[in-house]
Amino acid sequence: MEQPLTFSPDILAGKKLRITASAQSDSVIISGNKKLSLQWKQGKQGLWEAQTEESFDQLWIDGNPRILARYPNYQKDTLFNGTAEDALSPKRIKRWKNPEGGYIHSMHAGMWGSQHYRIMGKVKDSLIYEGGYQVSRPSKIHSTLRFVENIREELDSPGEWFLDKNRQILYYYPLPGENMDTIEAEATVTPHLFVIRGTKNEPVRNVCIDGITFTHTRRTFMEPYEMLMRSDWGIYRGAAVLFENTEDCKINNCEFKELGGNAVFLSSYAYQDTVISNHIHHTGGSAICMVGDTSAIRSGAYGYSKYIPFEQMDRTPGPKNKQYPRQCLIEDNLIHDLGTVEKQVAGVEIQIAAILTVRHNTIYDIPRAGINIGDGAFGGHLIEYNDVFNTVLETSDHGAFNSWGRDRFWHPKYNEMARLTDEHHELILADALYTNILRYNRFRCDHGWDIDLDDGSSNYHIYNNVCLRGGIKLREGFFRKVENNILVNSSLHPHVWFKDSKDVVRRNLFMQPYYPISLNGWGEQLDYNFFTSRMALDNVRKNQTDTHSITGTFDFTDAVGGNYTLTPDSKVFEIGFENIPMDRFGVYSQRLKALAKTPEFPLIQIIDTNNENKSYAWLGATIRIVNGLGDRSAFGLPDERGIVITNVEKGSLADKAGLSRNDVIRIMADKDISTIEEVFALTEENRWKGKVFVTIIRNQTEEKIQIKFK
Repeated sequence: MEQPLTFSPDILAGKKLRITASAQSDSVIISGNKKLSLQWKQGKQGLWEAQTEESFDQLWIDGNPRILARYPNYQKDTLFNGTAEDALSPKRIKRWKNPEGGYIHSMHAGMWGSQHYRIMGKVKDSLIYEGGYQVSRPSKIHSTLRFVENIREELDSPGEWFLDKNRQILYYYPLPGENMDTIEAEATVTPHLFVIRGTKNEPVRNVCIDGITFTHTRRTFMEPYEMLMRSDWGIYRGAAVLFENTEDCKINNCEFKELGGNAVFLSSYAYQDTVISNHIHHTGGSAICMVGDTSAIRSGAYGYSKYIPFEQMDRTPGPKNKQYPRQCLIEDNLIHDLGTVEKQVAGVEIQIAAILTVRHNTIYDIPRAGINIGDGAFGGHLIEYNDVFNTVLETSDHGAFNSWGRDRFWHPKYNEMARLTDEHHELILADALYTNILRYNRFRCDHGWDIDLDDGSSNYHIYNNVCLRGGIKLREGFFRKVENNILVNSSLHPHVWFKDSKDVVRRNLFMQPYYPISLNGWGEQLDYNFFTSRMALDNVRKNQTDTHSITGTFDFTDAVGGNYTLTPDSKVFEIGFENIPMDRFGVYSQRLKALAKTPEFPLIQIIDTNNENKSYAWLGATIRIVNGLGDRSAFGLPDERGIVITNVEKGSLADKAGLSRNDVIRIMADKDISTIEEVFALTEENRWKGKVFVTIIRNQTEEKIQIKFK
C-alpha cells in the first residue's frame, strides 16, 4: 500500500465492518512496501546505482532489510546498533560534501529515551540541524551515544544504501554473493496502513479487524510530536493501525512486525475498544498507545518545568470533555522487541485515559517500560495478570511498570508542592479521580525498579504481585497502598515522601531492608510486613516503622522454577499474608503461549550475617567479607576491612567491569565498605543511575573501577 486505507463515518454509513482473513487463506499481509522497478548499473568503488522517482527511508532486498548509510557501521545487538563519540567530530563533518537530509540519532543525556534530528546543512565543520522534540524533557545531544545516518560519504559497507533525492539515484553496496540482475527491491513508502477515524460528534463504531498481518511502515521519528502534560513523553499520534474517535471497535488475532513506528494507537475518544490476542514485535516505536486529547485536561501544563499558578488554576475535578479513551480492553497480547528506532517507547502506553483494563499480556525485550502510565488523568485502570520482564534495557531511571503523576498539584519545586498540597489538599485527586489497581502481575527489571511510581503518582492500590528483581519504588505522591506482594531479593524504595502522604505498606514479603531517599515522613502505616532476615527487620525498625512486622522461617514451593508459593510451615502467614496464584501470568491463548518467553528466575539470596565463611552472589561474582589477619596479609590490606571477590562468572556485569578473583572492594559510591549489607545497599541505591564506582585493592595496589548495570 502506498497510502493508508481510511474508514470514516461517511464511508461506513452506520454499517458494521469486519476485515478478516478468509478460511482458505494461509495468511493475509498488509504491507507498506512498494516493489521497485530498477535498472541497475555498476558504479565506482563496488557500488551499484539505479534511477528512481520514489522517496523512502527503508530498503528491502529479497525480503530482507538493508542498512541506510551510517556511521559508525551497523553493529548487531548494541545500542542504536552502534554509536561513536566522533560521529559529530569536526574532522568527520568536514568530509561530508552535502549532509542535508541526513539524521542525527542520540540518546537523551539522562538516558530517558532517544532524540532525533534532521541535518539542514553545514557551515565549514559544523552542522545545522533541527529536532530533539520527541521527548518532553529534551537534553543536549549525548556526548558519546549517538550516530549519523543517510549521508552519502558514509556509504562504505556491504548491505548499505543511500538515496540521492535531488538526482533521484539509489546507490547500493551489495552483500557478497548478491546478483544484481536478479534481486527484488522494495521500499517502505507509508507510515500508516489502516486509519479508522471518526469525529468528535460522530465516532466510527463496530469495526473489527481479525487475523491480518501488518508490516513494513515508514519510520516516524521526525513526524510532529506533541508534549503530553508533564510526563517525559512526547507522542506521535500515528501507527500502523490508528483508531481515533471510535466506539466498540476491535482488533483481534493480528500480527504486527517490522514497523517503522507504533503498531496500534487508540487516540482521543475511544470507548469500549478492544485489542486482544495480537502478536506485536520488532517495531520502531511502541506497541499499543491509548492517549486522549490534551483538550480534556483542566489547567494542563506542558513541559516538566511548567506549572499553572494556583490563582489561575481551574480547580474543578475531572476531565473537561470526553475526548479520551475509557473502558477499553487490552488483553492476551504478546509484545516484544520494541524500540528498534526510538527508545522512549512502551509495550502499553496510557495517558489522559480512564478505566482501562490491561491484562494477561506478555511483554519483554524493550528499551524502556513494559507498561507506562504517563499521568494521573484520570485513573481507574486495572493492570492484572501481566508478565513483564527484560525491560529498561537501553535506558535508565525507569521500571518494568512505570508511572508519573505530574498533575495539577505537582510543582517542579518540592517545597512549593508540599506547601500547595498542605494548604489545598483537594488538588491531590483533582486529576487522579479513580484508583489504579496493579494486581496479580509478575514484573522483573534488572536495570531499574519492577514497579516505579515516579514523580507525583497518586491513588494506587498495588497488591498480590511478584517482583523478581527491582522491588517497588514510591516517589512523591499520595494515597498509595502496597500489600501482599512478594519482592524477591529486594524491598521498598521510598523516595521523597510528603509529611502526610497517606501511604500504606503492609503484609508484604521483603528480602531486604527499605532504601529510603529524602523522606519527610513515613506515611500512614508501614507495618505487619515479613522480612526474611533479622538484619533487615532490625534495620527498618531504626526508623520507627514495622512495630508488628516479623521475621522467621519461610520457604517457596519451587523458587528455581518460578513458583513462589509459600509452604504451609512458613511464618509469613502470621501477618495475614495470602499466597498468590503462580500459573496465570501473561498470555493465555495457546498460539501465543507457544511463542512467548518467560523470565529468568533469580537465585534466592538472604543477607543476614557477616559470617566470614558465608559467600554471596553479587553481579555475577561471588563475594565474602575480609576474614582476619590472614586475608590482610594475603591481599596486602592496610586493615581488616573490605569485601573479597572469590570468583567472577565470565560475561557477568562484574566481569564486564573488569573485576577479578582476589580483588578486594574497599570503597563503593565514595563510601567505605566493611559489610556485605553495605555492598547490596549501595548497589540498590545506585542501580537506577546505571553505574557506580568502586575502589579495589588488586595486587596490593589501589584501583578505581566503574561498574555499569547493563
